Amino acid sequence: MAIRRRRKPQPRKEDIRYKYRVNEEITAPEVRLAGDNVAAGIYPIEEALELARMQGLDLVEVAPKADPPVCRILEFGKFIYEKKKREKEQKAKAGKQEMKEIRFGPYTDEHDFQFKLRHGREFLEQGNKLKVYVMFRGRSILHKDKGRDILQAFWEQVEDMAKMEQPPKLEGRRMIMLLTPVKKKKKKKDASQQAENESGRGEAV
Repeated sequence: MAIRRRRKPQPRKEDIRYKYRVNEEITAPEVRLAGDNVAAGIYPIEEALELARMQGLDLVEVAPKADPPVCRILEFGKFIYEKKKREKEQKAKAGKQEMKEIRFGPYTDEHDFQFKLRHGREFLEQGNKLKVYVMFRGRSILHKDKGRDILQAFWEQVEDMAKMEQPPKLEGRRMIMLLTPVKKKKKKKDASQQAENESGRGEAV
């Protein structure tokens, strides 16, 4: 069976298919074969191509910078499909945001507030969204203002690293605020401060 040749449309840098040499595209005089369907070792390129041809598969250069280049005999289309699938899964995992929760009571003391604030900042730094809420039980629902004060105090401590997706809102017996992390912007020195620093360096010299 003849080795299937790929059509070569205009290469696109973002397409993983064009990162690999296949079959006659491989220019090295000899290659190192690896994989389960071949005896590992160094082969002349003609022999490696013949082995791929006999199995009805492709010779794919997987490590071009090795000496000699490392190749595998496999079905190129399936190989690319699995590569793209893994990349897609990795991107989805990396870009996924989790919704973390921080719960307060309407009579939360300062120590408990600071403890939960530290956790909230950690969640935001990790890129997670944050649901902060005050849970009212029994007659404490009559003191909604206390819940709003707690959420406002929490927001004032994290507004440097988050934006408010939903302001405090009463839903049943919970007053909920939703926050989304934002990237910190590097503060630029103002012109006067920069000039003062340069002046100080000049005097030191």
